[in-house]
Amino acid sequence: MADMQYLKLLAEKYPNRRAARTEIINLRAILALPKATEFFLSDIHGEFDAFQYFVRSGSGMIRMRIDEVFGNLLTVKECDDIAALIYNPEAEMARRKKSEADFDAWCKVAIRRLIAICRIVSNKYTRSKVKKRLPKASSYIMDELLFADDVPDRHKYYDEIIDTLIEYGAAEVFMSDLTETISNLTVDRLHIIGDIFDRGAKSHMIMDYLMANQGVDIQWGNHDVLWMGAACGNRSCISTIIRINVRYNNFDMLEVGYGFNLRPLASLAEKIYGDDPCEFFKPNLLEVNKYDPIPPELAAKMHKMISIIQFKIEGQEILKHPEYRLDKRNLLLNTDFKKGTVKVDGQEYPMRDMNLPTVDPKDPLKLTEEEEEVMVALESSIVTSEKLQKHINYLFSHGALYKVMNGNLFYHGCMQFDEKGEFKTVTIDDGKYKGAAYIRKLDDMIREARFSPRDGQSSAEAASIMWYLWLSEDSPLFGKDKMTTFERYFIEDKATHKENKVPYYKLMDKEEMADKILADFGLDPEKGKILNGHVPVKLKDGEKPVKAGGKLYVIDGGISKAYQKTTGIAGYTAIMTSKHMYLAEHKPYEPLKEDGTQVFHRPVMHLEDTVPERIRIRDTDTGAELREQISNLEELLYAFKSGSIKEVY
Repeated sequence: MADMQYLKLLAEKYPNRRAARTEIINLRAILALPKATEFFLSDIHGEFDAFQYFVRSGSGMIRMRIDEVFGNLLTVKECDDIAALIYNPEAEMARRKKSEADFDAWCKVAIRRLIAICRIVSNKYTRSKVKKRLPKASSYIMDELLFADDVPDRHKYYDEIIDTLIEYGAAEVFMSDLTETISNLTVDRLHIIGDIFDRGAKSHMIMDYLMANQGVDIQWGNHDVLWMGAACGNRSCISTIIRINVRYNNFDMLEVGYGFNLRPLASLAEKIYGDDPCEFFKPNLLEVNKYDPIPPELAAKMHKMISIIQFKIEGQEILKHPEYRLDKRNLLLNTDFKKGTVKVDGQEYPMRDMNLPTVDPKDPLKLTEEEEEVMVALESSIVTSEKLQKHINYLFSHGALYKVMNGNLFYHGCMQFDEKGEFKTVTIDDGKYKGAAYIRKLDDMIREARFSPRDGQSSAEAASIMWYLWLSEDSPLFGKDKMTTFERYFIEDKATHKENKVPYYKLMDKEEMADKILADFGLDPEKGKILNGHVPVKLKDGEKPVKAGGKLYVIDGGISKAYQKTTGIAGYTAIMTSKHMYLAEHKPYEPLKEDGTQVFHRPVMHLEDTVPERIRIRDTDTGAELREQISNLEELLYAFKSGSIKEVY
């Protein structure tokens, strides 16, 4: 029998046999429903607009539902118009106000069409779950329209609801609520397979969006872990996130979005590099800052300033942690300031920029007093940023280095293998680990750094493990032999810029490798799939996202604008329904035009797998949880029947 104390607590919610039986009936009925749709996105990199469009459109799933309902009734253009209303309701309604002779008549038709789509995307859920997903302000009206019946004359009742919405000027708000509900019901579970931060300018907006939605989990990427380490106060992580986002001109996000104080950095950069054009540090101007437009000339100086600070701090970190085996990457110590050269992997190269006035050749890793002041200001801004800390706490509570769900495995980067295809043994924290055990150990160390650093350690010191995961050859989030940031800035020879991938990426096409990984995580290699991101799929060069005989899927296709010239597309998303698995191949997102129109490119849908029998909730991890709840309720029924627990009516 289940623990009696637990049953007594359960009896507070189900106080008698009738209540317990009703819940058992409900749960058993839910087990028979089809599995809801899972949606997978990777490597968003601050591209909020494209991200929001992908999610709102279900990466093509909503357009498929529109065809299912209206394909034989409406033209392709009319179906496209319904999709446009769902994807960007405010813009589409504004356009229609200008173009429609009778906007109210258009609203009436549009509401009916949206209701029809909403009905079909809600058919995998119980009525109770649908009602919980409805916006509070519109829930009563929406519930009435969604679950309308065919009783004679009842249509007059529904017509009156819609007419009254229009008469009282509430139609636009109601349509916005409807479109949001359609998107929320289309995707029940959203898996973010790493790298929310950096490059793009709106990472903070992506985090706000995720926190406002249910059914989200995150598999941390190397950029996410870097921000997590910065939020703990680790200086190597702090200097790196500032360098990356200054490089990509993301000043609105840094100063307005998160409230970081960049003024000391800007002042020092202007003072130190006033006459230096900082040619090799010019920012990538992918975004225009609305609130904090820093001139590109100053941004280049700030970029160089924070880069030098980063290399100094990282050099200090390397010396403090010999166990990380990064000595050969301490390149400031390998620089000959008289000759103007630097030694990399035993070979000497000329430095193309030797204007380094803040670097003391006798002690190149030491920060100047002014550099220290810059770091104190940045550190203070980051650890006291309320918004950032909320976002990072959410990453910890909803994220992990990997996730196992419904027999499948999701992680951002890679697994550590040797050249022979065996799991590589890595020494970390005075122990030896490999495979899944290594990933679990790293996950534990990350959480320990944030919430319970060891005696004598601050959270900032313990968070050095997150910096290690950012750039170590043995990091499952990085997956390369070295990070050549220093070389890219200071060495002309592009051969030194190359970052060689670890053996995992050479073995990806081997089915036996995927089998080995799945088995190591306790999954069935005959049924399980692996989804990961991190390395963009260069479709224009002939690369394919499907590996290992259909057991491994790389879904980083380049949603970030910084990658799209390399990949030729704008990202992959994966969709798992109760019957099929799709890969959606996206074209670059196009923003709203000045005339109020917007082009929504329909993704190319690749059907990757079809299961012989529709997957029901009873076949999923959720189903296992529900069966356990049923078992406990049956124990409660027995306790009521035997008199062990008294019923309350």
